[in-house]
Amino acid sequence: MSTVPPVGPALRRLAARTAAQAAAWQPRLGHAVRTHAAPLRVLATPRHATLPGSRQRAEHDHALVVAGATAALLASALLVASPGTATAQTVLPTTPGSSAFTASRAEVPDPGVVQVAGPSPYRLPGDGEKAQQFVAVAANLLPLRPPAPVAEPEPAAAPAPQPEPTPAPAPAPAPAPAPEWSAPVPDAPTSNPYGVANRGYAAGYHTGVDFAVSPGTPLLAVGNATVVSAGWDGAYGKEVVLRLADGRFAQYAHMSSVAVSAGQHVSAAQRIGLSGSTGNSTGPHLHFEIRTSNRYGAVVNPIAYLAGHGVTNF
Repeated sequence: MSTVPPVGPALRRLAARTAAQAAAWQPRLGHAVRTHAAPLRVLATPRHATLPGSRQRAEHDHALVVAGATAALLASALLVASPGTATAQTVLPTTPGSSAFTASRAEVPDPGVVQVAGPSPYRLPGDGEKAQQFVAVAANLLPLRPPAPVAEPEPAAAPAPQPEPTPAPAPAPAPAPAPEWSAPVPDAPTSNPYGVANRGYAAGYHTGVDFAVSPGTPLLAVGNATVVSAGWDGAYGKEVVLRLADGRFAQYAHMSSVAVSAGQHVSAAQRIGLSGSTGNSTGPHLHFEIRTSNRYGAVVNPIAYLAGHGVTNF
């Protein structure tokens, strides 16, 4: 139960009219009391003091019914006669029955209450002022509110740039292929060319080429070869003779030391000994010959031979 206090001139006038109607009912209520006063005196006698089926028991039960009806009538009259009040019963959806919706200061009823229809507009009789603002409306009849806007999700952050993959290291350059041919003393100058006529030589001409080098200069095999001889050889002093892959022979004379021995396999550009001035020599140098056979005088131009194999650094 809830009580709504008088609100505004419209409700005050409504209370005044209700009080006037209650006054008109008062004579009828007085008559009802006088008519039923005698039966009410019967209630003073306890019911157990009367005999079942007797007249006193019947009058007692009748008086009890009359008293209940009279009490209900008086309660109704008092409710109508009380100015400035109103009551309302709220009914949950699962409760049988019906009720009017009235709430204090037009507050919205509890959300669990369901209202079948909204209140009808009305005006008080003889009054130009509406009282509609004092009537509550259940939540199920309230205007629908637009749903709250859903915030747009923020765009996903751009993925961080992936670091550039570290380039694979450049492969190591392939080792230079082993040379197949070499100068006997790279970049050394010549001091006596091949074929110069000279009666002092048994052949009557210079059978090789002389390279002007200091004593102890490394001497290299001009190609892949097998050592034929290595040691002392008379006028040539310390010498080494190589048999090359194409069948020709290379002779190194006037050496200061020998680093190979007969029968040994050597590769192009491998050191075979050091230059010097041994044997029939007037100073440090390398006497170098290319022979077609392993004998004196069977020679070819060594510079032209090596140049034919791509050697030019002399």
